[in-house]
Amino acid sequence: MIATIFGPIANKDLMLLRERWGLLLAFGLAICGLGIVAFFNVTIATVASIYYVGATMLIAGILQIAYAFQVSGWRPFLNWFLIGLLYSVAGVLAFFNPLLASSVLTLLLGFSLLVVGVLRIAAGFSLRPASFASWMLAAGTVTLLAGIIVLAGWPLNSLWLIGMLLAVDLAFHGVALAVFAIMLKRSHQAG
Repeated sequence: MIATIFGPIANKDLMLLRERWGLLLAFGLAICGLGIVAFFNVTIATVASIYYVGATMLIAGILQIAYAFQVSGWRPFLNWFLIGLLYSVAGVLAFFNPLLASSVLTLLLGFSLLVVGVLRIAAGFSLRPASFASWMLAAGTVTLLAGIIVLAGWPLNSLWLIGMLLAVDLAFHGVALAVFAIMLKRSHQAG
């Protein structure tokens, strides 16, 4: 057993990953490649992300409306039905106007970053004089600045910001998987 932050990994699972390191490497490189493609097409990546969000909201809305018919009583029915209807309408609107939806999501992202930044800074001040409080203060300051930058560029950055975040995520995740696969191969050869 190997201990990780997610819990123990059984040796048999690790051996399975080592045996298939090439597949993991190919998967990581493919994801990284998608990230690079998204970098060069951030507007298309933004629209694709909005379509994905819209589809999940529409599915969630339909499921909640279906669940509304399973509950007893008018008040629970009405609550579930209205929530489902709201989700469904938001999902459909995302399909019909993805740029408006990306504008709304970018605005929410900016405000979320502001709030999280302020909360992290407050947490950092409350942890003082501990030595790690400065890290929390720094993280909060960076998050707060990111929120300010997002909001300062809104609504123009709505066309590319979500796509850029997707591109960065895909590229870094792909590289991390590829490095993990290479490390698995090296540990297999060394062992």
